Amino acid sequence: MTQGWNTLAVVMEGPERLALDRLALQSPADDDIVVATEWSGISTGTERLLWSGKMPPFPGMGYPLVPGYESVGRIAVVGRNVRDRRVGERVFVPGARCFGNVRGLFGGAASHLVVPASRATPIQESLGEQAVLLALAATARHAMAAPHAEAPQLIVGHGVLGRLLARITIASGAPAPTVWELNASRAAGAEGYRVCTPEEDSRRDYRAVYDVSGDARILDSLIGRLAPGGEVVLAGFYTDAMSFDFTAAFMREARLRVAAEWKDADLTAVLQWIAAGRLSLEGLITHRRDANAADQAYRQAFVDPLCLKMILDWRQAA
Repeated sequence: MTQGWNTLAVVMEGPERLALDRLALQSPADDDIVVATEWSGISTGTERLLWSGKMPPFPGMGYPLVPGYESVGRIAVVGRNVRDRRVGERVFVPGARCFGNVRGLFGGAASHLVVPASRATPIQESLGEQAVLLALAATARHAMAAPHAEAPQLIVGHGVLGRLLARITIASGAPAPTVWELNASRAAGAEGYRVCTPEEDSRRDYRAVYDVSGDARILDSLIGRLAPGGEVVLAGFYTDAMSFDFTAAFMREARLRVAAEWKDADLTAVLQWIAAGRLSLEGLITHRRDANAADQAYRQAFVDPLCLKMILDWRQAA
């Protein structure tokens, strides 16, 4: 394919400096597709760190950059070697690196994306905008999918990732977990599980505690809630160094595990649960903005506690 393409993209020019710019796209190769984005999600974890300038050293880090790893759109062009994708098909794209000198970290917040066909996952039409949540759902499943891992009995944080962890726990057939949430405005919305504050929970025999709070100071309080041999799973993203009191961990013979990026098998499992009606993504997207208002959308997503998930609508972007 030789046609030149450009795109309207969210560009983080530096800490707390965000613009909507038109960028040249790299020329699509024969194994690539061009995706016309319909919606992209804003991450209040990694993207907040990029926006604030607090992201730790990370492969590909540097400004200017195009953020975003939660994009949904329709295929506009397929390369001549692509046999298993078709024009008009709706796909999920977990980011792109197609912006020339502007870094793609993670590169999904743009009106058009050029990606290898293998990087785009066909999705049900009925998912619509909810498909932006697939990356977080796959992240939640990945945290639970390690060999010999136990399903969460306690989840710390009732944001989107915490809610998905709770829903996936139930979808997997495990008992409903308890969820801690300090912000009263986020306590509502539980589906079949209990949400409370740590003070309201007297239990101290959890075998599996999953933390998605991002709070680097929390380890001691979580270790204190473990049963002997219990495990704390760090499934959030932490910018500060973490430490813990060794004596308490020693007495419980506590285990600590870090959950990293999701894999293809996680996304496949999530899509199967959704198709079977075992997992719902309903009620997690709370705010929507036209992509032309990206600056306001990002700022609201990062400061408004009532904003669980903000998405950008690219369908009318110009």
